[in-house]
Amino acid sequence: MLQLTPNDIQLGQSQPNKQEAIRAIATHLNTKGLVDAGYVEGMLSREAQNSTFLGNGIAIPHGTTDTRSLVKETGVAIHHFPEGVDWGDGNTVYVAIGIAAKSDEHLGILKQLTKVLSADGVEQNLKQAKQATDIIALLNGDVQLEADFDESLIQLNFPATEIAPLLAVAAGLLKNKACVQSEFVTDIVAKEATHIGQGLWLAGSQTAVSRTGLAFITAEESFNHQGQPVKGLIVVAACNKSHQPLMTKLSEFVLNQQQANLLSADKNGVLAQFGLAEETAPSDAAGVVKAIFKVKNPHGLHARPGAMLVAEAKKFDATIKIANLDGDGKAVNAKSLMKVIALGVKCGHQLEFTAEGADAAQAVEAIGAAIEAGLGES
Repeated sequence: MLQLTPNDIQLGQSQPNKQEAIRAIATHLNTKGLVDAGYVEGMLSREAQNSTFLGNGIAIPHGTTDTRSLVKETGVAIHHFPEGVDWGDGNTVYVAIGIAAKSDEHLGILKQLTKVLSADGVEQNLKQAKQATDIIALLNGDVQLEADFDESLIQLNFPATEIAPLLAVAAGLLKNKACVQSEFVTDIVAKEATHIGQGLWLAGSQTAVSRTGLAFITAEESFNHQGQPVKGLIVVAACNKSHQPLMTKLSEFVLNQQQANLLSADKNGVLAQFGLAEETAPSDAAGVVKAIFKVKNPHGLHARPGAMLVAEAKKFDATIKIANLDGDGKAVNAKSLMKVIALGVKCGHQLEFTAEGADAAQAVEAIGAAIEAGLGES
């Protein structure tokens, strides 16, 4: 894992365009003793081939494979642009992470950075950073930007005839997730939940909370509490503002009278309604095409070949998922550069593509041909 220090970061920078920003970053890399002076030409050449903009106000300028010999030591130089730098195609960069890598070490750096930078709220937080330690905390994932809420925090059809057991079980889920301590469980059980319509109730506490999280539980059979039906309960543990996007979604459910949809959904359906469902590959139904291709690029799917693969996928209307069979095997959107790079694909790794749609077969064939051709690299 990349260990960042304040020496890696220059705050409050301002540059007229991305070329000057890249030159400044290259100078920083050289001053740190990570690269020889000529590395800047490789960085500018790489940018001319394909933009290093990742999304969310982030760019990752780096050299070409031809200038890899100019790298003395793997590391980064991070420049912070509060006013932004025009990176072309209507994209504005607030944080540029210059990368120097001697081999495929950069894949680990990219994987770490893309997973952190894909979280909602990172761009605004980085833009407004006042100290180098603020940026380090964000990039290292020490600042919670998204509330914990996954299948482990959902309990469906729990047998209960009173609301107290539902409160206790939901709080227990948060405790098992290491979001709260025992005092939270005691506090939440003693609280009165609020009915928010159609049998859905809400409760929350800030007592003994170490990570913000949300738990959802439904009753096996509806029962009454304070003259209102009880079908399900949401418990919120809050120690920061990361739960606010989920609360906004919940407000929309209530405003649109959609609580029943939430109460009748399975676990993945609950997460999907909050916009948190796992990426899943299409089923094996008719019209679905699957294929496995081996990556031949000597340095794996770093930014340039990754961008070429994504560009190829975007030529087609089909839904296309990609999974690294030599990684965690989870399928992600093949049209998202950030998600593709985060797979950490190295030379020899096998990628499974699953496409669904009218042009699925053509998409998979074209992607296979692009991988065979080297994705823009010899």
